[in-house]
Amino acid sequence: MPVSAPPGPRSRATRALSLASLALLLTAACSASPGGASGGDPTAAPPLPGPQDGGDAPDGDRDAAPGDDAPDDGPVGEGPLGTRVVVIDPGHNGGNASAPSEINALVPAGPAEKACDTVGAETGDGYPEHEFNWELSLLVKERLEADGATVLLTREDDEGVGPCIDERAGIGNEAEADAALSIHADGGPESGRGFHVIMPGEVDGFTEEIVEPSRLLAEDVRRAYLEGSDIPYADYLADEGLDERTDLGGLNMSTVPKVFLEAGNMRNPEDAELLSDPAWRERAADSIAQGMAAYLMRS
Repeated sequence: MPVSAPPGPRSRATRALSLASLALLLTAACSASPGGASGGDPTAAPPLPGPQDGGDAPDGDRDAAPGDDAPDDGPVGEGPLGTRVVVIDPGHNGGNASAPSEINALVPAGPAEKACDTVGAETGDGYPEHEFNWELSLLVKERLEADGATVLLTREDDEGVGPCIDERAGIGNEAEADAALSIHADGGPESGRGFHVIMPGEVDGFTEEIVEPSRLLAEDVRRAYLEGSDIPYADYLADEGLDERTDLGGLNMSTVPKVFLEAGNMRNPEDAELLSDPAWRERAADSIAQGMAAYLMRS
């Protein structure tokens, strides 16, 4: 993936080549007995390349601001992920705050109902979560498409309302996605920092089939993001960066493997400084795409 490529402008072929190498490593890892003993960690994978391997410099073709001329959803073509379908869900939306009646309407969320959507958090300087989610999602989409994946977004821009949490899940279900990732940033206590990945717990009649693959997806994203983002595990919730939830409609209504990434705490000054930095978002997108690819290349 881009984070493992040499510094400087990189072509689609270069990105695909680096990911193909990752795929070979993962194939070997998944076919061997971890540690040579039974009962080993079935999710173990070789260490993923980190930012020290190069590729921190933005590509020459990334001059346009995220959100300008957002690429169309659809098949991209050849590449090591050419048969994979991914849904990226940028959490919240820029118009939610002006449409309280719409986003507060109750929708199916599993065994119960919940509000259609929420407004989201923001940094102390006023950088809104919905904008962060959108900008980072576009960067992740770009990287996965460069390696051949078909990537669908759950919203078209950062100016609308919704979609509702059940509709977001439905997009992945209808596409029969191989994986779905909802990108967020938390609004936790100012004193707490770090990221965490939320995965579905078992909810009778809803999540039984996706719990196990979603955990694998969560662990692959967590591993890559920890190594590439310079943000530690959250120190105010979750367990070493993983949090199992049974109350989130976006997970409960999904029939495909899905996780939420809370990329950092917007209310923590140290995290907020990184989340607000366009250069950091490029590196974060590299790590997220790398984690997604690790999961997608498992089978």
